[in-house]
Amino acid sequence: ALVLKVNYRGSAGYGEKFRKLNVRNLGVGDAWDVLSGVDYLIAKGWVDKTKVACMGWSQGGYISAFLTTSSDRFAAISVGAGISNWSTYYYNTDITPFTINYLGKDPADDPAIYQITSPMSYIKNAKTPTLIQHGELDRRVPIANAYELRQGLEDRGVKVEMVVYKGFGHGITKPKSMRAVMQHNLSWFNHFIWGDPLPDFTAPELPKKETKDEKKADGN
Repeated sequence: ALVLKVNYRGSAGYGEKFRKLNVRNLGVGDAWDVLSGVDYLIAKGWVDKTKVACMGWSQGGYISAFLTTSSDRFAAISVGAGISNWSTYYYNTDITPFTINYLGKDPADDPAIYQITSPMSYIKNAKTPTLIQHGELDRRVPIANAYELRQGLEDRGVKVEMVVYKGFGHGITKPKSMRAVMQHNLSWFNHFIWGDPLPDFTAPELPKKETKDEKKADGN
């Protein structure tokens, strides 16, 4: 497999101008960066365009959510702790100023920018099988975003599964649970790309509570 990790606009390392390219352009520009990278690999003949998948967590999860509602380019997508609706995010997150920094105003003063940049605004276009992963106690991107996306996809008849990681916030930080996240992603992609059997995501395999001794054994 070939893995493309996109340094999309707004990332560090290319100067202040590059950092500001997604101000009032969240999702729209970031998603284009991902798609242009995929197009480059396809043009080079390095990947089969029918076997491309997308995944991300946090900001990457938001971009994945944007792509799953606005593009049919992927065989499967995984959305990890991603924003699906900027208004929902704004009124529930623990870092409300972050939204103002990027979108400029609150939802009441500028509803248009919240609509343009929200994945849920494009839900009628959704077709891609989507796995949603989210920490139960996430205050940064509250889990309401995950439930909203799941319901929207279900309403459109799009294949969707959701895994909630109990006891975790915005990040999945314990070794066995981190492995579980990756295994769920692999199972999802292997099914839709290679035709492997799909596990029962209504009762996904999750590790039991990890003790300090178990964490030490894992090198943490």
